[in-house]
Amino acid sequence: MKFLPALTAALLMALTLPAWADVSREDAAASAQRASGGRVLAVDRADRGGRAVWRVKVLTPQGEVKVILVDAASGRTL
Repeated sequence: MKFLPALTAALLMALTLPAWADVSREDAAASAQRASGGRVLAVDRADRGGRAVWRVKVLTPQGEVKVILVDAASGRTL
């Protein structure tokens, strides 16, 4: 019976975590690369307005560094 509160807490914490498995880091990088035509420098997980996103930093062909947000659920660039 002692494990029940711990199990309940673990289940509640798991339900509050964002679902990152829908779009992989590699898929997000590929999406941002297609959108910018540039080279991917970094990919990080982030949360924007309650929405799980991948934050992809790219170097454009013009030499600019841009951050492209990719929706972690749909894979669309924001």
